Amino acid sequence: MGTSVQVTPLCGVYNENPLSYLVSIDGFNFLIDCGWNDQFDTSLLQPLSRVASSVDAVLLSHSDTFHLGALPYAMKQLGLSAPIYATEPVYRLGLLTMYDHYLSRKQVSEFDLFTLDDIDSAFQNVTRLTYSQNHYMSGKGEGIVIAPLVAGHLLGGTTWKITKDGEDVIYAVDFNHRKERHLNGTVLESFVRPAVLITDAFNALNNQPSRRQRDQEFLDAIEKTVNVGGNVLLPVDTAGRVLELILTLEQHWTQKQLSTPIFFLSYVASSTVDYAKSFLEWMSDSIAKSFEHTRDNAFLLRKIKLVINKSGLEEVPGPKVVMASMASLEAGYAHDIFVEWAADPKNLVLFTERGQFGTLARILQSNPPPKAVKVTMSRRIPLVGEELAAYEEEQNRIKREEALRATLVKEEESKALIGAEVITGDPMVIDANVTHASSNAAGPYSGAFKDVLIDGFVPPSSSVAPMFPFYDNTSEWDDFGEVINPDDYVIKDDNMEQLSMHVDGDLNGNLDEGSANLILDTTPSKVVSSELTVQVKCSLLYVDFEGRSDGRSIKSILAHVAPLKLVLVHGSAEATEHLKQHCLKQVCPHVYAPQLEETIDVTSDLCAYKVQLSEKLMSKVLFKKLGDYEIAWVDAEVGRTENDMISLLPLSGPAPPHKTVLVGDIKMSDFKQFLASKGVQVEFAGGALRCGEYVTIRKVGDASQKVGGAAIQQIVLEGPLSEEYYKIREYLYSHFYSL
Repeated sequence: MGTSVQVTPLCGVYNENPLSYLVSIDGFNFLIDCGWNDQFDTSLLQPLSRVASSVDAVLLSHSDTFHLGALPYAMKQLGLSAPIYATEPVYRLGLLTMYDHYLSRKQVSEFDLFTLDDIDSAFQNVTRLTYSQNHYMSGKGEGIVIAPLVAGHLLGGTTWKITKDGEDVIYAVDFNHRKERHLNGTVLESFVRPAVLITDAFNALNNQPSRRQRDQEFLDAIEKTVNVGGNVLLPVDTAGRVLELILTLEQHWTQKQLSTPIFFLSYVASSTVDYAKSFLEWMSDSIAKSFEHTRDNAFLLRKIKLVINKSGLEEVPGPKVVMASMASLEAGYAHDIFVEWAADPKNLVLFTERGQFGTLARILQSNPPPKAVKVTMSRRIPLVGEELAAYEEEQNRIKREEALRATLVKEEESKALIGAEVITGDPMVIDANVTHASSNAAGPYSGAFKDVLIDGFVPPSSSVAPMFPFYDNTSEWDDFGEVINPDDYVIKDDNMEQLSMHVDGDLNGNLDEGSANLILDTTPSKVVSSELTVQVKCSLLYVDFEGRSDGRSIKSILAHVAPLKLVLVHGSAEATEHLKQHCLKQVCPHVYAPQLEETIDVTSDLCAYKVQLSEKLMSKVLFKKLGDYEIAWVDAEVGRTENDMISLLPLSGPAPPHKTVLVGDIKMSDFKQFLASKGVQVEFAGGALRCGEYVTIRKVGDASQKVGGAAIQQIVLEGPLSEEYYKIREYLYSHFYSL
């Protein structure tokens, strides 16, 4: 039986909900992606809560909330404690994305699903891998190898390859085959017939125009708006597709020398761009080569201003282009700016990705768009008057309770300590059995002892008089002196502690000023909300900058990869069923589209066995060097060794004859020069190599079809049997390794 593989969707099947899937490889449970939506709907995480404690490893594919947004909540509340694997950009930009979401929510609500500490705690478990790096699992996952590969779509975006016993399980969602300004295309097409391919149907029904046509429509819409005095709002994500938009606008504004100001507004705007500057090796070949040759960093922005609050926009009058988070318009600066600009017909709200289901962005993208929408406007204001007094009284009450609780804990500890001293027979403590006898001898002083009251001290029942507690703190010593605890010398200020953790820990000092101020702000405040009806008079436009392969390309790629078994996830019911029917006819006979929490078995039908090469066999094998490798024929019998392992043993009889195999490849141009050096008249004619008067050499087959990295092609030698034919064949054979 082959490697056992089961797939269980936990979220994101037959709909456009976040992505989260449980993939079990021979009993080792991978949670691939741990997504949440911008509304942070806890009901979506119920399936995950039922299996979180059984997860052995988490693999993250992209840095947006749809792929990792639930990670802090799951590790804090659902019992998820497995190690996490991701690329460096997914780790860093995912951290920024969660920071931005938390800070945006905290400004307008009493958000309590997770904190900045929870985000840090979750991401501390991430092991960062580079593209094509093989990571060997240990323990329960012994024998399993994982490797992240280029997916496109987002910086650091990953197609995961999981290998066990030579069989590949490929997880490829939200991939993009197109090369973009800052990203290379996916490497998914390099796979040939993997055992299992898990992919999405999100774009199965969508076909895209050319990149040039898309860019032209995008830029024309912006220029047309600002030329008539209007503002342009682009609701964007925190650190994902916004990078492609930044480069597009930066290059266009530079080429045309436009003066209209462009802003990128989010709580972590400068951190996002700073990280992008440092991740050039993860980007497209053109960006990497440009930096290598000219030291020109594509994200050294000259036309785009990074701002962390809306006051930066108000300082610049006139038309402007603003990229602001969040793309869903559920919260953040984009939500507030939309409310301000929606009533002006000259303004434009330009969407570059489909809004999440049920969000304001999705409502505005409906056809026809609404003429008015209801929104909730919230803001945080400081407490004053009676509310402030009540808040301070409540805080004082909490402090008193904490102090009392701490006192009680200390008393219990002192009782336990003194009780322990009594048990060990401390000679300084008078035995309780002689208390009454000694009290008569004490005379008038005995009552005086009993009347002494010490606040916070309860004398033990074994003592005849009040005793001050004594704690013998034994110090630890090493070769350099007394061992100290560095925490004893740290100023215990909660706010400074929290700030230093975020600045010095995760963002390497790149925390935006606005974010730092929000963390440090301890002014008592409350959230005030109001319902508004916004008249939508501005223009609304959607241009696809999602960076995903379209339906036509997906079908072509799947036909080329030709997996043995195909699992479809994440897409509308219509798109999923459409792609399923297409793949059943054109790709492979085993296509699955599981329902939520439905476990499907996609175990390979192939039988795989582990065999051991015996020393007797290896001593008789003759290797020939082929480049960096050595190859040989192996003729053997299957048997069992003394420890009952399946082994390959030497043949008991003579080896059977086999045909000569030529291994290697040659370039026709190099072989032409070789023949010319041997005095053979040779020239190219009609794509073939004409040798002498009658002999022709040609390559046949598809050079793009590869197996194991080598092209599937054959060399055909044509011509009448003659001395010239045999001589050229001998020259040809001399360029190969024969077995």
